[in-house]
Amino acid sequence: MSVEIGRVVPDFKAAATGDKTIRLKDLRGQRVVLYFYPRDNTPGCTTEGEDFRDNYRKFRARKTIILGVSRDSIKSHEKFRDKFGFQFDLLADEEEKLCQAFDVMKDKNMYGKKVRGIERSTFLIDEKGKLRREWRKVKVNGHVEEVLDAIKEL
Repeated sequence: MSVEIGRVVPDFKAAATGDKTIRLKDLRGQRVVLYFYPRDNTPGCTTEGEDFRDNYRKFRARKTIILGVSRDSIKSHEKFRDKFGFQFDLLADEEEKLCQAFDVMKDKNMYGKKVRGIERSTFLIDEKGKLRREWRKVKVNGHVEEVLDAIKEL
């Protein structure tokens, strides 16, 4: 499974917060923002989640669902979500299946050491399940506004 702009994103199933299982095909008829972030409770990931949280109503007004994805466990996601009051679900991708499908696993340099981790990335899927936009190597500041602008253009 891999994704490509203009093509339907293959269906996937993932464990989510709130004791849910999210299936992409069940979300047809709504737009989906799927954002990948490195880790729960880290400064950049917290700010990004807060930006989505603070603009949640704008996304809902545009019939758009927000889903955050990282390799953290559901237990970690639940704590992260509750601590910061996120109204959207977080998906646990502990086996990196979604990360691989969306090609977000990259080699990074952390304090001079090579580590493999999630490259902060966001994907916009339309009501028919087609991938319409992707943002890679996301810088957190201003990113949520960019995503909202892209939704307006659909």
